[in-house]
Amino acid sequence: MSLGILPILLFNNFTLTLSSFQPPTNNTIVQNNTQDTTALFQQGKQYYTQGQYTESAEILQRAILGFSEQGDRVNQAIALSNLSLVFQQLGQWEKAQKTLEESLVLIRDLSFSKKPLILAQILDIQGQLQLTKGQPEQAIKTWKQAFKLYTEAGNWLGKITNQINQAMALQSLGLYRQSLKTLTEVNETLKSQPDSLIKATALLSLGNTLKQVGDLTNSEIVLQQSLELAKTLNNSQLLSQIYLSLANINRIQNNLDLALKYYQNSAEIAPDALGKIPALINQYSLLIDLNKQREAESLSNQIKSLLPQIPVTRSLIYAQVNFTNYLIKARKKSDANFSEVISLLNTAIQDAKNLQDLRAESYALGSLGKFYEQNQQPLEAQKITEQALLIAQSINASDIAYQWQWQLGRLLKQQNHKKEAIAAYKEAVNSLKSLKKDLVAINQNVQFSFRESVEPVYRELVDLILQSPTQENLKTARELIESLQLAELDNFFQEACLDQEIKPQQIDQIDSQAAVIYPIILANRLEVIISIPGKPLQYYSTTIPQEQVENILRKLRLSFQPIFSTKERLQLSQQVYEWLIRSAEQELKNNSIKTLVFVLDGSLRNIPMAALYDGKKYLVENYNLALTPGLQLLASRSLKPNQLQTLTVGLSEARQGFSALPAVASEIQQIQENIPTKVLFNQQFTLNAVQQQIQKTAFPIVHLATHGQFSSKAEDTFLLTWDSRINVKDLDDLLRSRQPGEQNPVELLVLSACETATGDQRAALGLAGVAVRSGARSTLATLWQVNDTSTASLMAEFYQELIQPQISKAQALRQAQLKLLQQAKYQDPYYWAPFVLVGNWQ
Repeated sequence: MSLGILPILLFNNFTLTLSSFQPPTNNTIVQNNTQDTTALFQQGKQYYTQGQYTESAEILQRAILGFSEQGDRVNQAIALSNLSLVFQQLGQWEKAQKTLEESLVLIRDLSFSKKPLILAQILDIQGQLQLTKGQPEQAIKTWKQAFKLYTEAGNWLGKITNQINQAMALQSLGLYRQSLKTLTEVNETLKSQPDSLIKATALLSLGNTLKQVGDLTNSEIVLQQSLELAKTLNNSQLLSQIYLSLANINRIQNNLDLALKYYQNSAEIAPDALGKIPALINQYSLLIDLNKQREAESLSNQIKSLLPQIPVTRSLIYAQVNFTNYLIKARKKSDANFSEVISLLNTAIQDAKNLQDLRAESYALGSLGKFYEQNQQPLEAQKITEQALLIAQSINASDIAYQWQWQLGRLLKQQNHKKEAIAAYKEAVNSLKSLKKDLVAINQNVQFSFRESVEPVYRELVDLILQSPTQENLKTARELIESLQLAELDNFFQEACLDQEIKPQQIDQIDSQAAVIYPIILANRLEVIISIPGKPLQYYSTTIPQEQVENILRKLRLSFQPIFSTKERLQLSQQVYEWLIRSAEQELKNNSIKTLVFVLDGSLRNIPMAALYDGKKYLVENYNLALTPGLQLLASRSLKPNQLQTLTVGLSEARQGFSALPAVASEIQQIQENIPTKVLFNQQFTLNAVQQQIQKTAFPIVHLATHGQFSSKAEDTFLLTWDSRINVKDLDDLLRSRQPGEQNPVELLVLSACETATGDQRAALGLAGVAVRSGARSTLATLWQVNDTSTASLMAEFYQELIQPQISKAQALRQAQLKLLQQAKYQDPYYWAPFVLVGNWQ
């Protein structure tokens, strides 16, 4: 089977070679004319694969005219559909749509043996156009039609690439679970196919797609399979691409020495300069990160010598721009460096204009604007950035546009044009929201950094808005922080965490005696917004550098270990109390507030609010407490004593290198004494057993007493079972065994594990994501490793309180914590403070 005449391009320029668009033989056509026209067709393909889209369009239009004059409507339709691909690359959407429609009209009226295959390929291109234009639902519908035709034609490669296309569209909708299911089916299909270049290429594409959805483990496995197959085929170009992908995966996983080795392998084996450049530039950026200046300088000279050897294509333009970004990062700007960067970027801009490649032109222009910004030339930077933004908006490239809107906002702020800066920042946030859940695809070159590329947009806008803390601005700031927290959840799980099928409620509508506290850590101050039902938003500000805030929070987090001085811990805890609560004390009392709900920011998530100290008492002695990522919560129902039923699973024995938890047996026994409980203990505690129980019985409470680890990386987040681990997505699937729309969802998920929610910045946020996305209304977990005996005591008290009439989960937790606090052996916050309730507290 031959490779396609033109490749289908997946979302965000992710390229995958599809099955043949080779023109079929037509015996009625005069052969010499056919050969001439087919040669044009092949030349158009060559220009396309080289990224010379303008030349490709011109040649393909000549081929289309030739096929039309010969009466060869089949090949005319094929050429038209491929011309649509070229126009898509040029950002000429109307022409792309028009040529595709002409292609479909021609092909549908014909009857010939290969019609299902060719129509499927044309529909694949139509789906690509729909996806690029931001119509993923229509794209999926179109691709499903194409899939049926590939099946009818018996074309396995077409089916595989079509499924990967569908998976990418599902990702753009934030439906990563469905996307991964499709990709798993693709992988199974590939296993049964004979070894070939096509199979190796498809495995490479699958591996790269798995990387995009955050499944790094399976991505590397699939890429290694592709590598082993490519070695037997001795295809240097494919091998180079696989090594590059493996390098990027290992770089994300912080296996930097191995990443460096793979970059070197990729560059050494690449057959030409165009193949070497991506590996060399990525290698150069890694050497800079590793502070290996001498090696980086040598590699820089090699890159400069290779760039002129590469034909002018989009790939070359991106390479030039990326290289300049790393040059800027590598050195302090000198006159020589300034001239070198300007020259490279101007060349890239002119190359993009010559190619009529608007996307590449916007990318290069915006990068030039960024360089002028960094070089303290705001007026010139603003002028160029505005040009780049206009071009990006003209082709609906939100992934580029948001970067230039953000850049424009910074430049306007620098010039004290506050109103205009806020408008630009708001446009950047709107562009980010329009990208839905595909933020990870913004920069596929090495790795996407949410903290560097998205989070600052929100924080800098909040900073600007709160310089004038009107009620309207306070509401806007609050909404922005909530949007940021949900975006962080999406980025953590690589999936939309708040299911669209679930209708959340507003906190203000849930509890008239609950106040919501929003601390916001900014570069030079700590802001606090407090929402009290029926009252205007309250606002307090403390001028303090972010570095100092982080330092105090870090010391406070460490001070909760019993070996630290009580005096020092209380001083630090009181300092944080002063920031968050002191100014609001009287207002909280005046409004009879009983529950404080925190939407915590950054490193504050590592701190147990229960242990904040006012100089006399801990905060938990005065209020019920809860955490949430925002105002929108899943509807909760009261846990009535006669309706309580718990699935309790536990692991007390040492397993898989983890120590024994002897007090778990006592913990489970005490739960059984308080409420009806189904127990799975030690050998009984398997993933399948838990799933069967949850599917069989609508337990309102699921209690997991086992070792666990919650990390800022989803792949490193798990709970231990007798014979395996439940990773965070398995846990998600467990709780989704009953659909969120059912009358009896999981009301409370309890994770009483020694290392549950370990104190990294996003651990508690990740727990909230599990609860919200899975349908569990609340999650009770811990912020650090807890003594298992004290855990058993607290859990016993918690359930004794929970069975009392008219008591909320937050009240039950508070009373249990107070019982421990009153015991001499457990009065230190180390024992009772780390238990946090995330989600709905009622």
